[in-house]
Amino acid sequence: MEVRPLETADVELAWNINEQGLPGTGKVSLDEFSDILSLCEYAIGAFESQQLLGFVLCLAPGTRYGSLNYGWFNERFSEFLYVDRIAVALTHRDRGIGSMLYNSVFLRAGVQKIPVVAEVNRTPPNPGSLRFHKRHGFERVGEFHHDSKSVVMLLRR
Repeated sequence: MEVRPLETADVELAWNINEQGLPGTGKVSLDEFSDILSLCEYAIGAFESQQLLGFVLCLAPGTRYGSLNYGWFNERFSEFLYVDRIAVALTHRDRGIGSMLYNSVFLRAGVQKIPVVAEVNRTPPNPGSLRFHKRHGFERVGEFHHDSKSVVMLLRR
């Protein structure tokens, strides 16, 4: 398995994996996904024989990204690496791919000496993702409610 930066050519494959992760990954159009990728500070994918198995998209503070959740962190922290989404293809889950992607993110944040932040859906509930993030050292730093959605805000130092 190889981990490498995502490229423009990977957008449609990554978007399809994002769709498999709904509602946890957040619904976006293909164009919106491409735009998010263009804003990323760090965007990598796990590949096996040129097939994309999973990805993670991370943003630094202060971009034009309009996500309310991202905005919540921008209002409270000056430095962070924000995990906008992490997803693994349905056919490749439970192989440690998500952990491998997060380990790469943690290494990147460690070099920069900044925390990693993320959120997990509370409404609709996503207990599997909460367990996954807790296992990777994330701590709850708040909750954010907007529209019909609630999320748990997480930070890993």
